[in-house]
Amino acid sequence: MTFFESGARSTRLTRNKGLIAGPCKSLARGNRIGPMTPEVLFTAALQLEAGWKVRECRFEGEPRQLLLKLDFEAGKRFGCPQCGKLCLTHDTSTKRWKHLNFFQYECLLEARVPRSDCPEHGVQSVAVPWAREGSGFTLLFEALVMLLCREMPMAAVADTLEEHDTRLWRVAAHYVEAAHANNSWAQVRRVSVDETSARRGHRYVTNVLDAEAHDLLLMVEGRSAQALEAFAQALVAHGGKAQQIELISMDMSPAYQSGASRFFPQAEIVFDRFHLMQMAGQALDEVRKELARQGADLKGSLWALRGNEWTRSEEQRQQRSALCNRYPKLGRAIGLRDMLQDVLADEDEEALRWWCKRAKLSRLEPFRELACSIQKHWCGVVAFLKTRLTNGAIEAVNGLLQLAKRLARGFRSLRYFRIMAYLKAAGLHLNLPSLKPALVTHSK
Repeated sequence: MTFFESGARSTRLTRNKGLIAGPCKSLARGNRIGPMTPEVLFTAALQLEAGWKVRECRFEGEPRQLLLKLDFEAGKRFGCPQCGKLCLTHDTSTKRWKHLNFFQYECLLEARVPRSDCPEHGVQSVAVPWAREGSGFTLLFEALVMLLCREMPMAAVADTLEEHDTRLWRVAAHYVEAAHANNSWAQVRRVSVDETSARRGHRYVTNVLDAEAHDLLLMVEGRSAQALEAFAQALVAHGGKAQQIELISMDMSPAYQSGASRFFPQAEIVFDRFHLMQMAGQALDEVRKELARQGADLKGSLWALRGNEWTRSEEQRQQRSALCNRYPKLGRAIGLRDMLQDVLADEDEEALRWWCKRAKLSRLEPFRELACSIQKHWCGVVAFLKTRLTNGAIEAVNGLLQLAKRLARGFRSLRYFRIMAYLKAAGLHLNLPSLKPALVTHSK
């Protein structure tokens, strides 16, 4: 039984508020497309190109599915996929694609796909306008997949669409990798480099971010100097060159410093304040642990001593003040940490020299080591005071990627992690059809 066969051809609707409906009326005034049969309705809804039409529509299977059979007009010529010359049809093969659901029913498209007989290039399969070559989904279904992937883990998308996630990963890989390959990096001048965890077992990836546009440029496995080499090669592939990079913000990793010096010798290395304050926090924590080993009563004081005083509760501030009065060494450590924060907030190189001298004379070994480290990397730290370039944006991106990883309960491969990272943080322009109805202009 064809779709809507029972009564669709005999029911007539009356005029209501200026709307015209009925089996012999057109879809819109001025556009006469034939009787309003189910086949004509679905042909219009699918917005098929001229020469294609829905030949048959019916429910089949259990659970019920809506099957739309598409066909081309007799005598229609198709362009050769290589040269575009219109050719006769050599033969056809029947293929199916999954489309957007029709109400609560799964919808499938079935069509006889022709092969053109080109005198120059021989027999070639013709691309259909509603799906890409080799895909079992329509373009609109793939657009829905990509829309959901931005907001949900792939496993949840697979459950929602009742598809195997491996097929959906192939869809995501096609659009994301194509869009990423087409991105131009010719205007990139400042980048941030940082590592983040990829999976358990100390497996890390290196992320490179455009420090001005805040778009993720590249994700590379590992955290070695080769990560910077991979970025230099990718930069050329994306229309840029190594000489255009002016500033590279990073932590004090020897591997990253080595890679930057080798592959971006003209770029200035910047050590941002977030990593410096992280090192100061670790030095303070070492002082606290040393006091605890010596018998100091610091139980329950961990979060009162960490971070900035203005971010603590009133109870934590009182506890912090009491501990600093009781243990002068702890008070000196917190004072040095807070002074470093104030120094980094300014652009005074001499103030930083003064802080390093005071830290060395503080008789606190962790802070003495921190001062030596700052002096060893003096040029990069001073570059921060001048440029104010930080890794704050890439830290935010890393947090976003870690959240995606936790929601997905991990990714089966680095490629999947990279696809999701680019989709969420690379600012890609995906070449997808709109899920909204196309605007139709009616002739008078």
